[in-house]
Amino acid sequence: MLQENPTDTVVIGAGIIGISTALELQKRGRRVLVLDREGVGAGASKGNAGAFAFTDIVPLATPGIMRKAPKWLFDPLGPLSIPPTYALNIAPWMLRFWRASWQDRYAAALSAQAALMDHSRAALERQIADVDGEALMQRDGQLQVFEGEAEFRASRPTWDRRKDHGIPFDLLDNPDAIAEIQPGLDRRFTHAGFTPTWMNTVDPASWTRHLATRFTARGGQVEIATISALTPMDAGVRLTTSIGEIDARQVIVAAGAWSHHLAKTLGDRIPLETERGYNTTLPQGAFDLRTHLTFGGHGFVVTRINGGVRIGGAVELGGLELPPNYKRADALLAKAGRFMPGLNLEGGTQWMGFRPSLPDSLPLIDRSARAPQVFYAFGHGHLGLTQSAGTAELVADLVTNTKPALDMKPFASTRF
Repeated sequence: MLQENPTDTVVIGAGIIGISTALELQKRGRRVLVLDREGVGAGASKGNAGAFAFTDIVPLATPGIMRKAPKWLFDPLGPLSIPPTYALNIAPWMLRFWRASWQDRYAAALSAQAALMDHSRAALERQIADVDGEALMQRDGQLQVFEGEAEFRASRPTWDRRKDHGIPFDLLDNPDAIAEIQPGLDRRFTHAGFTPTWMNTVDPASWTRHLATRFTARGGQVEIATISALTPMDAGVRLTTSIGEIDARQVIVAAGAWSHHLAKTLGDRIPLETERGYNTTLPQGAFDLRTHLTFGGHGFVVTRINGGVRIGGAVELGGLELPPNYKRADALLAKAGRFMPGLNLEGGTQWMGFRPSLPDSLPLIDRSARAPQVFYAFGHGHLGLTQSAGTAELVADLVTNTKPALDMKPFASTRF
């Protein structure tokens, strides 16, 4: 039995997904309590690149990608790596990843990702207007650069997919044209693609805190607590937490890379893995950066954060327990120094964060198969910030029994 006065709705996770979802549910008349083990935006929502990457519709599991798998084990500093000590642990996930790369699954995932991106772009604009957040946005586009004709040609299918989905871009074929958008790049980069509608936040931590401040100002609550179990009850859910038991009518699990542990307490087994992302943030004045830069062939990006420069990215599939390998951040910084000769490499701050990743690159946005009053909103990989506002609206639709704007089958908890 539930307590006499259970909490209306509990959101587990105060990252960008959880806070956005809490804010959206609040708009729809729900009394919401957010619980987080560390506080607002303390994890991946703090240290990410700050990009709303709506043009990144291509899943990580692309056809033929598994031919590269052996190399991942032997290049610990490469764009996508698996620490040898973790290879056995991740084998079942990699098998699902391989299956997701088959042409039939890949095409379906790409279509679903594109639909979620379109929805999330529109949802973000609604969110910005709702919280008066335009001052925290940077609408400067994105420049993806390529070293030579061959690397550029290899990227053409990706640009074709973007064209199919109505994403505007300009393709450039000489260093002088590139320099008009972003001066100061090494002339080895002979080709590029510029997506003018790309946008960033000035700082992902500030954006998450801004949303949380609006949420609490409107009556919402955020508490620090560790949740160890969820137990279905009559007409609700009991949460076992470090601050005592809490009863709620409905619970949303948006705890990022830790979410599958909570799902497991309900009997749901979700194949969630962790993309460990690394970056270095340089202080103001490090470089005259005018747009978001993507060095696709090397797996990293360069973005403006609070007037400084953040260099980060790549994917290390290494779980939650292994110690950070900051040599990866060092390698990215060294490459950025070669690619941007005027970059001042001094005074940087390193970071590593956990990004929750599912094998098909699609998030889980669904009701629990075992407990109908529990909803899942996790598994966005490196696209959590991008898809946060859209995910929030879709979760709120499910919670309030409103017909979602998208076909939700690709994001179902039972698809694995």
